[in-house]
Amino acid sequence: GKHRIVIPCLGHFKEEYEKVSKLYMNNKIRTTKYTLLNFLPRNLFEQFHRIANLYFLFLVVLNWVPLVEAFQKEITMLPLVGVLTIIAVKDGLEDYSRYKMDKQINNLLTKVYSR
Repeated sequence: GKHRIVIPCLGHFKEEYEKVSKLYMNNKIRTTKYTLLNFLPRNLFEQFHRIANLYFLFLVVLNWVPLVEAFQKEITMLPLVGVLTIIAVKDGLEDYSRYKMDKQINNLLTKVYSR
């Protein structure tokens, strides 16, 4: 089987520790859904899985057809943009609080048993 070598991260063992530790996963906790790069596309993807948002998007697209246009195009977009913005802000704040909690947990001091 595969054996694991444990090397203390001390003085002259530091280089060897860094070389060996790259082979294994770290034990950091990450419960956040988003990063700064994927927040907008992923959040919009999740929001358009809701039937109500798809319905309002359908109304916006339908209102761009000149034959069916009932209101001004911008007025039809306001409810959808408002709901998407409010939900995106809520999701962003929730994810940021998860990020802060993860950072707090990952930086806790731990005790290591040594003979």
